[in-house]
Amino acid sequence: MVSQSGDGPTDDAPRGDLMELDLRLVRYFVAVAEELHFGRAAAQLYVSQPALSKQIRRLEEQLGEALLVRDSRHVTLTARGQQFLADSRRLLALSESMTRRAPQRGVSIAHVFELSTSRMVADAFARTEPDIPLREHSMDSITQLNALQQGRLDVAILRVTPRMLLAHPSGWRHRLLRLEPLVLVGAPGDPDEAAAPHASFDARPLHVFADPPDSGTYSAHGQYVTALEARLGLAMRWLGTPGAFSFCVAHVQRGPRDVRYLEFLSYAEKYAEVGMQTSWPLEVQPYYPWSLAWRADDVNPSTTTLIEVALALAEHSWLATDLEPARAPAWMPDDDPAWREHASGRA
Repeated sequence: MVSQSGDGPTDDAPRGDLMELDLRLVRYFVAVAEELHFGRAAAQLYVSQPALSKQIRRLEEQLGEALLVRDSRHVTLTARGQQFLADSRRLLALSESMTRRAPQRGVSIAHVFELSTSRMVADAFARTEPDIPLREHSMDSITQLNALQQGRLDVAILRVTPRMLLAHPSGWRHRLLRLEPLVLVGAPGDPDEAAAPHASFDARPLHVFADPPDSGTYSAHGQYVTALEARLGLAMRWLGTPGAFSFCVAHVQRGPRDVRYLEFLSYAEKYAEVGMQTSWPLEVQPYYPWSLAWRADDVNPSTTTLIEVALALAEHSWLATDLEPARAPAWMPDDDPAWREHASGRA
């Protein structure tokens, strides 16, 4: 349609191929493209999986092209999807830069629920710099990395996975802090447990507090447990992630007496305080790698101080000695980046 004056188009005139992109849909697409799994992406975004699938279809309809190829088991990117992912990352980075608020005084750090590694780092920083505000949050490893890259966290303490390094090859740095042993916890009141400093993984049914692969909240911890199951050739009973440690204790106390639980040493020490026995594994000794991560472009002096405090704590305590030789052979997933980093640190 042409305007009556003949000197320009009306609002109804065609405007080429321009369209308005909804940044929310772009963020949804990036989450799915990086996870290549709708359930995990939905959990990360705090939306339902059907709602996420609907929004991705809406984006594809707006673009007039498929971005993803889906089947019952896999999600892959089309050629257009690969290009759109690269463009989307640049767009979201620019949007974040334009809307980012002035940095708050202090530094923000995340904990993986109630495990001790990040708590000890936070305590050491608070003793060193009592006048610098410390903002603390609770997040799993994957959520921490996303929050770090979005500027919602200054420092993350998480498990770095090969998938994270592949999806985010630049823009952040990480250093190994601790290799935390996993141990076996027996039910309370079991006389056999009291005399068992070591135990076999398959001597009793083995339970673990973790979200399974089909849960939609499968995490870096869950990926580790899957690899351990494959190494041991056994299937654990996955109990989900209850959140607060008190829920774990209550579950164990009212649970069956003939099972063991795979737990972090941080938690096992708390179980021992309420009368439960812990045992070192016989076949292999699993170690869970905790790393410190931060944005590569972060020049906040408070962040720098926290990094220095954390690395000093690791050097003088957690990483001061080799893996305990008196226990079973050390184990981590074969492709875990911590293997290479620990070996280079000991060279």
